[in-house]
Amino acid sequence: MDKTKTIQISDIGEVITGNTPPRKNSEYYGDYTLFIKPTDISKDSKYTYNPEECYSEIGYEKYKKTLIPQGATCVVTIGSIGEKLTKAHTDCFINQAMNAVIPNEKYDEDYVYYVLKYNLKQLKMFDSGTASGRENVSKSAFSSININVLTKKDNQIKVGKILSNYDDLIENNNKRIKILEEMAQKIYKEWFVDFKFPGYETTTFKQTELGKIPSDWNSKPIGELLEHQIGGGWGNEEQSDKYTESAYVIRGADIPNGRDGNIQNCPLRYHTKSNIKTRLLKANDIVFEVSGGSKGQPVGRALLLNKNLFNQFNDNVICASFCKLLRTDTKQILPEIVYLHLLNIYNNGKIEKYQTQSTGIINFKFTFFLENEQILVPNDTIQELFKNITLPIFDEISLLGYKNQALKQTRDLLLPRLISGEIDVENMEIK
Repeated sequence: MDKTKTIQISDIGEVITGNTPPRKNSEYYGDYTLFIKPTDISKDSKYTYNPEECYSEIGYEKYKKTLIPQGATCVVTIGSIGEKLTKAHTDCFINQAMNAVIPNEKYDEDYVYYVLKYNLKQLKMFDSGTASGRENVSKSAFSSININVLTKKDNQIKVGKILSNYDDLIENNNKRIKILEEMAQKIYKEWFVDFKFPGYETTTFKQTELGKIPSDWNSKPIGELLEHQIGGGWGNEEQSDKYTESAYVIRGADIPNGRDGNIQNCPLRYHTKSNIKTRLLKANDIVFEVSGGSKGQPVGRALLLNKNLFNQFNDNVICASFCKLLRTDTKQILPEIVYLHLLNIYNNGKIEKYQTQSTGIINFKFTFFLENEQILVPNDTIQELFKNITLPIFDEISLLGYKNQALKQTRDLLLPRLISGEIDVENMEIK
């Protein structure tokens, strides 16, 4: 059985702090080399493939001494410390809120990533703060943190491979989810924007305020296509005589993960009977964000709670205060059509005309939206065909998301046992 030894993070290899080129020098920014910031990193992903910004070739030449090589582990040390890290899948740059650890020949790069992931929460103890009140761990403090590591590199490699196998499966499922999401949106656009639905060649069209649409279709304001809509709630963290009813809460921040079939971060809270009664979500309801947002991220994100996703909750579920429950009138229109319409106007920017901003918070003109946003209502035959094609897609997304949750849970159970040496990998054959 391999023993562990205590070392400092700086013993693993070189530690580099990132930086941000001056914004006034726009020539340093372009599409030449990835530039990763904490806001680009997902807590659920090992790698960060699509950061918001990149360096230009000029920026690369200017700052190449701080280039982070492929295989390094980059840890967030300013801001929300103890929460995020990413492994560089390619050479990249990072900003000043992160420190990268570049392993030397004694340490396996995957093992280093998981050792640092295991010790991530330890960063909180070294928070020295900043003048603006942000959490901060200096480079020297970060470098001097003590961690326990396996002594034999062969065993490090085995541990890294075991845990990487789980992350690789998760990554492959995420790629499949992305393809399925794009497929559903492409079908929607083809049928209901470009009007290339089955049988379109022999269809007659009529002129409307939306332009030409099939003669036996119509359009209605979204508000007229809803059976029920209501704002969400937040409740209380603990149960009491007043807050007696338990229910999970889907927040705006949970919508991206929810679309990928992942609802594990939705908090379970307690609510009053009167508040929860009309707010309980049902299968095929839509959660719609109406407040919050940020630069480059308008409000108006949506989540379809299809049957498979809904069934992952083992208790009641509502949406949060900054969201709305939208329940479609299924006698008129499929919830999938309404949902994909919401995604379409979000992606093409039309959603932004319903926004207002005050005191730094973006709000949504919800009543105006209900009265003015028109949705095409196809005939029953087209709706049935669309349902038969898209339902399996959404079901598969939910299933892959559920599999990912199980993989993450198993990985996170193994992580401390493998890193600590409690599980002996000495005689294991790992592929």
